[in-house]
Amino acid sequence: CKFYGPRFGSDPDKAASMARQEYEGLQTLRGYNLVGSPHHVIRPLGMSQDINGMLALEYHPGEPFSTAIARATQHRDDAHLYWRLKALAYFLATLHNRTANGATVDFEPDCRYFDTVIGSLENGHRIGRGDVDELSQLRDRWRERPLMWQDQQVWLHGDATPANFLFGDGMDVAAIDLERMKRGDRMFDVGRVAGELQHAFMRDSGDRHRADPFIGHFLQEYSSQFPDRRGMFESVTARAPYYMALNLLRIARNDYIDRDYGGRLTSQAKRLLRAA
Repeated sequence: CKFYGPRFGSDPDKAASMARQEYEGLQTLRGYNLVGSPHHVIRPLGMSQDINGMLALEYHPGEPFSTAIARATQHRDDAHLYWRLKALAYFLATLHNRTANGATVDFEPDCRYFDTVIGSLENGHRIGRGDVDELSQLRDRWRERPLMWQDQQVWLHGDATPANFLFGDGMDVAAIDLERMKRGDRMFDVGRVAGELQHAFMRDSGDRHRADPFIGHFLQEYSSQFPDRRGMFESVTARAPYYMALNLLRIARNDYIDRDYGGRLTSQAKRLLRAA
């Protein structure tokens, strides 16, 4: 069971609305035949506003994505992570392929989210005004790139972090925690996974370059699920730096991130954004 009540304790109607939103999102994605093997979205069982804004969900066993990453970053089990990334890329490509609606991407909401993140960093005294100005200028350079506006909208997981995917046998992947599901650019999901990989290797090994072969493998496997795999690979690799940087900045604003490491995340985000 997932309880929205503690988050919106003073507003039980809001808690119920959020539970209902995730319930309906899960049902929507399951309607695209993302049920069973190899692609599974967990089944919602019911909601109750009176029981602390509860959303009841099926239990699904599996290895968390975070465990697969740790096996590589901490124990050098690279082959295992490569296999899990292949399965995850297949899942996300299937999700995005099946849910493309033909409407073009609106990049503006992702620019506004960028502003929200850097605003949080400034308010938390993680970055200064000079950093905000530089990051804003870099954001504008990405906004001016036609490629950021040309893809089709898809349904996004919306929170493609290591806690929210479970792996089973073979290529089996299950998605959980879809409260942030939305329509948008596929790279919001794909770039977040790539950014999480970079963060994990930076945190555990101190070497941002250790993530590069895994990120490249993930992007190649994702692109291989499309008829024009070369064209898709060129498109996703051109757009990935923005969304990777956005994810690193999102992580840097958390209280559990110390200032030294937060500074490293911000510096790497700037390097990525300069790719424009």
